[in-house]
Amino acid sequence: MGDGDLRKSGSINVRTLIWNKKTLKLIDQRELPFKEIYVNCKTSGDVGSAIKDMVVRGAPAIGVSAGYGVALAASEFTAKDRLAFIAHLKSSIGMLSKTRPTAINLFWALGRMSRAIDKNSNLGIDELRKIIIREAEDIEEEDLQINYRLGENGKDIFTNSRKKLKILTHCNAGALATSGYGTALGVIRSLRRAGKVKNVIVDETRPYLQGARLTAWELYREKIPFFIISDNMSGYFMSEGEVDIVVVGADRIAANGDSANKIGTMSISIMAKYFDIPFYIAAPLSTIDAKTKNGLKIPIEQRDEEEVRKVLSKIIIPGYMPVRNPAFDVTPNQNITAIITEKGVIYPPFEENIKKIFKH
Repeated sequence: MGDGDLRKSGSINVRTLIWNKKTLKLIDQRELPFKEIYVNCKTSGDVGSAIKDMVVRGAPAIGVSAGYGVALAASEFTAKDRLAFIAHLKSSIGMLSKTRPTAINLFWALGRMSRAIDKNSNLGIDELRKIIIREAEDIEEEDLQINYRLGENGKDIFTNSRKKLKILTHCNAGALATSGYGTALGVIRSLRRAGKVKNVIVDETRPYLQGARLTAWELYREKIPFFIISDNMSGYFMSEGEVDIVVVGADRIAANGDSANKIGTMSISIMAKYFDIPFYIAAPLSTIDAKTKNGLKIPIEQRDEEEVRKVLSKIIIPGYMPVRNPAFDVTPNQNITAIITEKGVIYPPFEENIKKIFKH
């Protein structure tokens, strides 16, 4: 199914980003679900700020946006010096690489853009500019297809299941976290089309409320049944038999399968293991960082304490009280049932099977 087919089919009715060759429009995820407005990025610096300030978030969406950030860097350069043009592109890549340290898709996309520059560095500015823009567009188009295939692979796990599933998810790994369709929500979308979803339990996902604000908004728009819970309710619903499976995304997966995702994911995995509930990671292969041996080596972003002190701009913790705000935690591989990718489902032993899937 092609890009246009996916959008026309009704499988995607959320546009995370819109590229028109001159600007990148990003839906402002800080304002959802109350306002649907787009931020207009005209320069690579605008894209860098949008990534850092959480206008756009979700590992694949960050990667796609970064690719377009480099494309805008190519468009904004007006001088005639080819070497200065290449230096400008590399400088923009350096700037974008400093925006979010945990999401490996950012570095994957920037690495791909850098290789495209190096491979064609002998060309004239106009030719190289066209190649850079086309490379960014390819990253977006491929991401959409990857997420659709990933969703179908996740659906196929439950082909023989006779009952409709009660699914718990954490944070937002939907169309808003990608160029469209989603990873964890991509699996849920495909299951829904197959008639295998009873309802989705949405963790609110403090402190940024990506579940309550974003995942619920996507599910509501697509009429997928759901209800929202606070993060500390997950164990209760598991104990009551209200959860058949857990499906979440990932921002970086180590070579041994340890997976970094939004803070709170590790706790859910521990409870799921206790209650013998299958726990799935859904992520493209670009999220797997083969150079990082295990989760202990994954850098964890520490964000502004104000995100914890406030809920929707209302102060709930006074300034004299100390606060910490790690954005991610790492789920150990022994808590993961399988990792769903666009090339298939990876089961334990993860280190061995991750190597195999990359070979294929």
